Amino acid sequence: MTYLIKCIAHVGIVVVAFIASYALRRGLGPAWWFTDDLAPIILAWGAVYGVLAGFYELVLFKNERSAWSYASIQDVSKIVQSTALTSLTFLALIFISNRGIPLPRSTLLLAWLLSIFGLIGIRIGARLMVERSASAILLGLKVNPSKQLPPIVLVGDPRLAAAYLKRHAADDTPSHMPVAIMVRDPALVRQIIHGVPVVGRFEELEAALQRTRTLTGNTNAALLFLQDPISDLNLEPEVLGRLRKAGHVLLRLPKPSDLAARGDVLKEIALEELLPREPVALDPSRLRDLVLGKRLMVTGAGGSIGSEICRQLAALGVGHLSLLDQSEFLLFEIDRHLAGQHPDLSRTPVLCDVRDLARVESVLSEERPDIIFHAAALKHVTLVELNPSEAVLTNILGTWNVASSAKKSGVGQLVLISTDKAVDPTSFMGATKRLAESLLPDPTARFRSCVVRFGNVLGSAGSVVPIFRQQIAKGGPVTVTHKDVTRYFMTIPEAVQLVLHAAAISAAGSTTETRKFVLDMGKPVSILSLARQLIELSGLRPEIDIPIEFSGLKPGEKLTEELLDSNEQTHPVDVGLSEIRLVRESGRLSPSEVARLAEAARSRSSADVREHTMQVLQDVRQNASRSHQNDVTAQ
Repeated sequence: MTYLIKCIAHVGIVVVAFIASYALRRGLGPAWWFTDDLAPIILAWGAVYGVLAGFYELVLFKNERSAWSYASIQDVSKIVQSTALTSLTFLALIFISNRGIPLPRSTLLLAWLLSIFGLIGIRIGARLMVERSASAILLGLKVNPSKQLPPIVLVGDPRLAAAYLKRHAADDTPSHMPVAIMVRDPALVRQIIHGVPVVGRFEELEAALQRTRTLTGNTNAALLFLQDPISDLNLEPEVLGRLRKAGHVLLRLPKPSDLAARGDVLKEIALEELLPREPVALDPSRLRDLVLGKRLMVTGAGGSIGSEICRQLAALGVGHLSLLDQSEFLLFEIDRHLAGQHPDLSRTPVLCDVRDLARVESVLSEERPDIIFHAAALKHVTLVELNPSEAVLTNILGTWNVASSAKKSGVGQLVLISTDKAVDPTSFMGATKRLAESLLPDPTARFRSCVVRFGNVLGSAGSVVPIFRQQIAKGGPVTVTHKDVTRYFMTIPEAVQLVLHAAAISAAGSTTETRKFVLDMGKPVSILSLARQLIELSGLRPEIDIPIEFSGLKPGEKLTEELLDSNEQTHPVDVGLSEIRLVRESGRLSPSEVARLAEAARSRSSADVREHTMQVLQDVRQNASRSHQNDVTAQ
């Protein structure tokens, strides 16, 4: 509806309110308006009253620019103000022009009230037309009587519940039917919010759910948790575990990190999301500016991190996406997923091993990416300890191949995914990733580059959470390496979103020097506590239903992980993201040293490869430390 038409309706309602108020005050019938000589004068004054209302609407308040069907308290306040100003101006006008007009002063009070009722009423009517379920409730009808929707119980802040119920009322195809609300405030219990009863508090969640079975037809209702993270509700893991075991599906609203999700699609909560941790919420607009319409490439596109990068890039509107992986199966899986979720996405699945320089150069020449996200790597600490040559060829030579090919093909930016295990590395995997980091400060390269370092991600392939889940499903035991071992954790979507933000910050910088970023992973988590919580979240009891055993630290593993090396400091640049400063990697690997490492990996024993690589790493770190000390001395 156009603004002009709404202004005409606004003026019409005010004029009718004025005339109706005069008729009510004088007790006049319809015949009076056709027979009395005063009627034209009153009608003329009504027109003046309407002109004043239209003037204030057009010049001052502009209230009709807001959508009627989404009227707010602020809109109501502006209606009250504009109609009051209209009545006061009209009162002053009739005193100045004709003090003897036979107009009872109470007429203006009635006109003001009727104008408010009329202008608010038309908004209520518009809302009822949009919200079909609301109009059905008003008329005492059942909504979608032929369709039995699964019941859902809302758990969380009553304001969030009210907002969800408003959206639900406007949804023509809802997935669930809200039947009850659970809140923290006991004063709200037994009250009703948008037609849905508040049945209990968080502390009595299980008992209250039993009371709702009459509302759900003895069906286990799904639970929609409105808070993020769920740990804000202070629900014990064993309570959530019993609910899951009893058949209640635990749902949540989409998060900012769920870039590919529709805003109204509820998502089942993964087990790892129930663990106590702080969420990360970032504005995706900067990310769209980074990738919109551009050609991007992801190496290791089928892996846990690489596939999530692909999903988020596709949702952000990338112009073309090159998916590069050496695993045929993983490449097929991510390509199939993107085809289903984004059928119009321009993309190319490329079977390629980053260890093959000629193949990498050929692919980059054909695909011509603007930005490369290099996620291809061997990451499992224990396997890399047993296969050091493969780690050198993939993590070091593979990174060199991608970086050198990017320089030749005119890539605009290269983003290297690194790990906290590259900090003061004791594992061979960490050593190879640290050397991979040292490859990027290339003074001859014209592209921007950045390194993003983070810890463990919840739910990634081979991480402790899926391993623990499998062990719990088999009845145990759950194996923990050491009772004191701790790790940093973050969900995969959140970690990837922070990686993309780091890339955006690097792209917006004024220098082509390599920048290093580290994700704020929160506080380190006890792996023993993590195992206990996962058992409880499965509806079982640690040490009673599921035993816990200690297997001992494996070669290369630490009790605790670090995100910064001894000569590194950080500077916060965004929510959950810091830049590593005071790093001068003068010990960057030369092409000849990379070639020697690769040759050793192909022809020498594992022990020789390990010894050679660790010596190279020591030289790089010592050169970096000496450079850092020289910088400090110079200052």
